[in-house]
Amino acid sequence: MKGKKKPLVVITRKLPDPVETRMRELFDARLNVDDRPMTQPELVAAMQEADVLVPTITDRIDEALIAQAGPNLKLIASFSNGVDHVDVTAAQKKGITVTNTPNVLNEDTADMTLALMLAVPRRLVEGASLLKGDGKWAGWSPTWMLGHRIWGKRLGIVGMGRIGTAVARRAKAFGLSIHYHNRQKVAPAVEEELEATYWESLDQMLARVDIVSVNCPSTPATFHLLSARRLALMQPTAFVVNTARGEIIDEAALIKQIEQGRLAGAGLDVFAHEPAVNAKLVKLAAKGKVVILPHMGSATIEGRIDMGEKVIINIRTFFDGHRPPDRVLPLRT
Repeated sequence: MKGKKKPLVVITRKLPDPVETRMRELFDARLNVDDRPMTQPELVAAMQEADVLVPTITDRIDEALIAQAGPNLKLIASFSNGVDHVDVTAAQKKGITVTNTPNVLNEDTADMTLALMLAVPRRLVEGASLLKGDGKWAGWSPTWMLGHRIWGKRLGIVGMGRIGTAVARRAKAFGLSIHYHNRQKVAPAVEEELEATYWESLDQMLARVDIVSVNCPSTPATFHLLSARRLALMQPTAFVVNTARGEIIDEAALIKQIEQGRLAGAGLDVFAHEPAVNAKLVKLAAKGKVVILPHMGSATIEGRIDMGEKVIINIRTFFDGHRPPDRVLPLRT
């Protein structure tokens, strides 16, 4: 872009300092130093003025908003792995390219998934909280704070993409037996490495595993993929872990199953109506039935900087007249 006018890039949230500094060097970058989510009118104004919009998953870039985009807006370079918050089809019809930041958060999200797998059955948060209040602890007892072993249990992974595979590798090292449901089988070499069992039927897998890990993307096809009917198929001793998107699980049905003792518990990093968290989940967390985290799965400094670098590469490639490496196309229907 040397010698060319710098594109106006509007960034909707605060990004790590190294990312913002580089954006200021390369582009006419408008930062959000207060990190306050933009209002709808502010998003409209940004889209009418900017050459590039850099939104995050907290911004809903729907068809109505895209319709109000100005003639200069040619690129929505999302600072996110998923793009369920952007109407990619509407953007394409408007002549706007959409990019994302894939494949940089796999290991971080897999780490958090495994942490939840350990935290829920081993009652880690519940135990830690007992020492935070008055600090009263009578000492070790053979029958106190008993949880459940994960070694030797069956893990069912819903969505065996890059994150699901990273989860499987970690889980295998912890002695779990790997089962998975995916649109298609993984490569034979990967399946052999993980000693993984493929289930074409999600229903059949759910009925047979001890822990379910949700690692698939959020799409219209995966909305409430773990429905009330499917959750009812699971064993009462089973746990659910979700580090993908909240709407993939029927949250109300999950709560009911746990309340009624038909599921042992859940570890959730995502929720159906973020940032709101269902009050019933908070109560279950207080009782030690669930572990809830505020969408921390990808929250590492390294991961956020990697995401920012991908955004920068996508913008530079686009304005150099080439196809951005992380262009997102509309889903086929």
